[in-house]
Amino acid sequence: MNTDQAFNLLKDAGVTESISIQTVRRWLREGKIKYEGGNGNRITGYIMENTDQAFDLLKDAGITDSISIQTVRRWLREGKIKYEGNGKRKTGYIIDDSASKLSINQNKDEIIQRLKLKIQAQDKHIEGIEELHENAQKILIQQRDMFKKEVVILTNEKSELQNETKDLLKENIELRNELIKVKENIRHKYTFDSTTQSNDYSKKLGLSKMASNKEMVAEYKRLLKITHPDHDGNAKVFHYIKTDYDNFRNSNKGK
Repeated sequence: MNTDQAFNLLKDAGVTESISIQTVRRWLREGKIKYEGGNGNRITGYIMENTDQAFDLLKDAGITDSISIQTVRRWLREGKIKYEGNGKRKTGYIIDDSASKLSINQNKDEIIQRLKLKIQAQDKHIEGIEELHENAQKILIQQRDMFKKEVVILTNEKSELQNETKDLLKENIELRNELIKVKENIRHKYTFDSTTQSNDYSKKLGLSKMASNKEMVAEYKRLLKITHPDHDGNAKVFHYIKTDYDNFRNSNKGK
């Protein structure tokens, strides 16, 4: 039996290609195969001596007993085994044929060459995987750098927003203080005017004597809005201004 015949035998029994190659190489080292296939073309007819030898061969290849029995029976029906054994299985199942005169060293070189080709194919596959890994790593590095830049931008924006918030708070405090001063001035002014019962509305409003009624109405409405209790104004001052405003409107009815 040569290497090509042994390989086809294992494949026909359902053994994977990789395990078949390993098993054939081991059989060649152990002397269970006397020579290799000459030209690499696998021969489909690989007749063995008896069923016992076929069963031992399959078992040695790691095939279960149940599958081995079914396979041996099929080979016997197909004429790939010469005859049934006597139940005493032999461990040496070397079969001679006319090709035994081929050079063993030459056949070994052929198997080594085929294995080298397989190794080269695997090396190319590994190179492809490594290239994919490198590309994926580059993409991850680019994404990491982009995220870092975004973090810096967001940090700067946060700092700017904090500064703007501080400025707005400062401006708000200044406006509130200014409003308080305005309210205090209005309160003092109208407290004094209320005691004097003055009817000079333009003077009370701080406007010129030539101010029009429209201008005085607008100023009264502004002061009423500022001093209104709903706007944290002084209720007493609001009352004084509201009273003056009503008196002003009453005095100008019909004009």
